[in-house]
Amino acid sequence: MKEKLFVSFSGGETSGRMSYLLQTKYSSKFDLVFIFANTGQENEETLKFVNKCDKEFNLNVVWVEAVVNPIKGKGIRHKIVNFKTASRNGEPFEAVISKEGIPNRTSPHCSSRLKTLPIKDYIKSLGAKNYKMAIGIRTDEQKRVSKKAAENGLIYPLIDLVPNDKQDVNCFWEDQSFRLNLENHEGNCKTCWKKSDKKLWLIALESPERYNFMRKMEEEYRSVNEKRQEFFRGKRTTDTLIGEAQVMDAYTLRRMIGADTDGNSGCSESCDGFSE
Repeated sequence: MKEKLFVSFSGGETSGRMSYLLQTKYSSKFDLVFIFANTGQENEETLKFVNKCDKEFNLNVVWVEAVVNPIKGKGIRHKIVNFKTASRNGEPFEAVISKEGIPNRTSPHCSSRLKTLPIKDYIKSLGAKNYKMAIGIRTDEQKRVSKKAAENGLIYPLIDLVPNDKQDVNCFWEDQSFRLNLENHEGNCKTCWKKSDKKLWLIALESPERYNFMRKMEEEYRSVNEKRQEFFRGKRTTDTLIGEAQVMDAYTLRRMIGADTDGNSGCSESCDGFSE
């Protein structure tokens, strides 16, 4: 009987590369279960990419979303969705914020509530215990490896099984008939607060409508925890950050981002759960 291996597919190209390698090289050893946790604030291109990988690589991806009980002390559950039914207006994210407040640098609870916990709840529903979870982190991203990896059953195939760095991942996708149709600064949730200021400013200049959700969250849930909260570093509001961007120019920001890929920040091309 094959050992079950759960695979956290974050929706980025690195995660897609890992999923392909596991499916083609290790499916005879492991009973692979690929899981994508949708926050409702991913770019549409991310959802299309997950769906395309699923079909092209025969992954049978399980799509899950967080189900939040508003009662204090009640944990996060999950529900199964698919490409067509997945939330696209931030519904799971808003449910978390309405209960626990706005996530930011001092309260970084969004990844655990929207990714880790719903995935764990899904696995629990299968009756699995003492399982392993594969995470898509490359050899050039080892600072992102969890300090509790062994304790939590986390493995990193692109480090330990088939070492891959960013160049390897790019070369792989250049040979494919499709890839993630997003630029470096656009990956992960549309306006993730973990992104560098340069990336956030560029998005504000080129796609200001992507900030509508965060502005709405600040207006409606800023004081959930009896203390004023904002998403962005330095206690900046969404409108403050957009205002800062107005004195920038997109060309200069693109050059700055190109020189500093921000690869080891909390938000690179994608955001995995299980990083605690």
